Parts: sequence; structure tokens; C-alpha cells
Amino acid sequence: MNFAVIGVGGYIAPRHLEAIKELGHNLVAAYDHNDSVGIMDRFFPDCQFFTDFERFESFVDLKKGSSEQIDYVSICTPNYMHSSHIKFALSHGAHAICEKPLVLYEKEIDELEHYENKFGKNVYTVLQLRVHDAILALKSKVNSEKKAMYDIDLNYMTSRGQWYHESWKGDVRKSGGLSTNIGVHFFDMLTWIFGEAEEVTVFEKSSTAEKGALKLKNARVIWSLTIDRSKLPPDALKAGKTTFRSIKIDGSEFEFSEGFTELHKRVYTDILNGKGYGLNAARAAIRIVEQIRGM
Repeated sequence: MNFAVIGVGGYIAPRHLEAIKELGHNLVAAYDHNDSVGIMDRFFPDCQFFTDFERFESFVDLKKGSSEQIDYVSICTPNYMHSSHIKFALSHGAHAICEKPLVLYEKEIDELEHYENKFGKNVYTVLQLRVHDAILALKSKVNSEKKAMYDIDLNYMTSRGQWYHESWKGDVRKSGGLSTNIGVHFFDMLTWIFGEAEEVTVFEKSSTAEKGALKLKNARVIWSLTIDRSKLPPDALKAGKTTFRSIKIDGSEFEFSEGFTELHKRVYTDILNGKGYGLNAARAAIRIVEQIRGM
């Protein structure tokens, strides 16, 4: 298959480049307004690269009907750009593979459904926790137990420096805020396993930390997210770690700290085999973070 990447200079793009390369596909074109994209030499040194979106668009159109026609556009851009770049992919004859969060507002999912129907192409979202072995095992266990209610504590800490607040990630209008930017994939995982949210509560909300509660169909969740390094547990700080994840289910720690290196490759494999997650798979988590943003 032939791919294009929008946002190839971003943090998450190398995982997409690696998945495309290792699965034996072609990267035909890439765009980023930033030209610090030397990472491409490791994977696709012959790929056409553009810093001007109009030239990128013209190139994509030029390849239609040729052996290099774009089949998939992978979108790794800032959150607020996702919807418009997905529309670009569909309207130019390609399927879209978009990083989390798929969009910032639930109404955008409805708009994108219209685009799918209009252009006959699909939108796939990167929900990598759904292909993690430990989380697949947990979902299987929960399904087999058929328990009415679980109590869950989610604590996610990932250190970010001052740059974060000066970048688009620190701008709620562009990132959606902390819960959207770093929490949405956990909310997706929890709703996928324990059912959609019936109540959403926020206890604390600042530029560095958010805390709250969720009442899911089969779980009561207390959640805490922070990018403040000083909040890391002493053992993590001593070991020089910058990230700490903890999920406790009915008081017992759920271990899933390993197994993250191959997740994008698995996501791509599923998509190319016709089993990827589409627009509506993202809806429950987008609804939660949109509600949090409004509180």
C-alpha cells in the first residue's frame, strides 16, 4: 500500500513510519511545516517531503491513477487539526489513520461520517491500548466474570517541562486540555471494557493536573492525571523515570507497564486486514473528555 503522512515532524510520527516500513509498505509523500524531519532517512529516504501544504496537496492529486496513488493518509498533527486533515484524506481518495484523540468534539465524528459516506473511504483511529496483550486479557476476564460493578483507581503521571505550556499542547483550544491530550486513551480503554459513562465528575482542573470520577456501566472510576514531575512517586524519581502508570481494580494493581513497543504495528496490521477501529469506536471517550473540558 502507498501512504502519506501529515505531521511527520511530530513526536508520534516515528511510530507510524516504523509500522509502515516494517509491514512492507511505501511512504510516498510527507508533510510538515517544520523541516526537522531527519528521522525519515532511517525509514524512507526517498519519500517526497513538503513544508508547503498546497504543494503537498498538488503532489497527492498528481499521483492519482498512478502506481503511487495514495491509499492511506496517516495523521500525526496537533489535535485541533485532525478533523480537517481527515477530511483532506477522504476527499482526495484515501483512507485516514488518525492519532488520538480522533477529534475534539463529538459533533465532528458525525461530520466525518458524512464524509465517509460521500467519498467511500474509511476513517481509522489509533486506539493502541485495545491491542495491548494485558488489556486484551483483562477485557476477556471481565467479560467472563459478568460482575455488576468494579472499583477502579487510575493514576497517570507523565513529566512535561515548561515547553509544554508554550506549545499547542498547553492551549486548551488546540489540545482540548490535559484529559484530552494525555487521558483520552485511558478513558477509551476503560469504556471499552467496563461500558460507557453514565456520570462524569471533575474534582480538580489546572494546567498541570486534572482529577475526577466516572460512573461507567460496570465500574466506578477515580482518575488522576498530571504532567508535574514533582508528583512522581519517590521510587520512580530515584530510578530516573519520567512516567508512572497505575490502575487498581478492586484494590489490586493491574500490571501493564510493558508491551508498548509493538502497538502501532499491531494497529496498522489490523487496519490493513480490515479489522481496525473506526469513527464510532472513539465516540465514548471523546464524549467524556468533551464533558470534562466544559466543567
